[in-house]
Amino acid sequence: MQRLRSTPRVFAGPRGRQPDRTGRCAGGRSCRRPLAGVFTALAPSASGERYVVCKNAIDHGACNWAVPVSDDTPFCRACRLDEIIPNLSSDHAVEAWLRVERAKRRLVYTLLELGLNVESRRERPSGGLGFAFKEDVGGARVMTGHDEGLITLNLAEADTPFREKLREQMGEAYRTLLGHFRHEIGHYYWDRLIRGSSYVEAFRAEFGDESASYDEALKRHYENGAPPDWPERFVSAYASMHPWEDWAESWAHYLHMVDTLGTARSYGLALQPDAGGGTSRTSLSELKVTTRNLHFDDFDDLLKGWVPLTVALNSLNRSMGHADVYPFVLSATAIRKLRFAHDVIENAARDGSRLASRPEDDHRPSPQ
Repeated sequence: MQRLRSTPRVFAGPRGRQPDRTGRCAGGRSCRRPLAGVFTALAPSASGERYVVCKNAIDHGACNWAVPVSDDTPFCRACRLDEIIPNLSSDHAVEAWLRVERAKRRLVYTLLELGLNVESRRERPSGGLGFAFKEDVGGARVMTGHDEGLITLNLAEADTPFREKLREQMGEAYRTLLGHFRHEIGHYYWDRLIRGSSYVEAFRAEFGDESASYDEALKRHYENGAPPDWPERFVSAYASMHPWEDWAESWAHYLHMVDTLGTARSYGLALQPDAGGGTSRTSLSELKVTTRNLHFDDFDDLLKGWVPLTVALNSLNRSMGHADVYPFVLSATAIRKLRFAHDVIENAARDGSRLASRPEDDHRPSPQ
């Protein structure tokens, strides 16, 4: 990281003040306080806990989160997770990195909202989380993946034409920066919450035996593709490759659900599906889905809100000539796996996100 170029200004903001549609509060700039879950107006004369804008905001305009003055790092909860960032000497690299950081902040926001433990590897050397954003150099290709808490992302994924070309070549229905982050963080939390825990047997009952050779599964998948019946058992074709990937894809999908529904709820969105002819006014009222009233700790409630919302989102996209924003169909088996992920997350948040132990004699290869 580059050294701080200017002295940060210190502010104290009124708790819970919300920004307008431009992202600014009345009277000036605002920053997000991640642990409080609110945006706060930056007002030097206000009372309350003292904050400073994240160092990445000062140096690069790459963040809109704040850091308590009492913290021992100038970086916010999201930016302090960075271990390697690209060489910012070119405008192209800067723009790509900014897009990556926006997606990563969205990920961290969701994790914190779910009550999950998010600590850097500096804060927690054994079991912490880190990110490395790298570029291909010469013939050496950077592989996106997870290894012992470090999530590596090829910076080329921030280039939309590159990413779309790769998506089509690989026959994928969905490929985004945020999707990459949500998938790879699923591998991280498998290590933290499933590995060596009481969930292992239940995990194997739903997803299969994770001790099966990952390398052989990878080779088989890219040689033969997904099994013809994968839509009946998995959330995506890639999920059929190995139990670790099935978990990571299901985890990512669950984050898609809760974050999108959370956004819909913040706007007070209500949907009333058309039940067809002959339906009484009372039964139409019963079909109404008001996202503001969803209980996010109830998986059935989430699913009830998710299905009509995705139908509406896809229809809106088609109205504008775009592809479906949600190109998935959830089978009963895939829904059971999503419920499993939901239960693990709910229990982790309820228990203070205690991390699973890490057996010293487990030398299995890390999922990618």
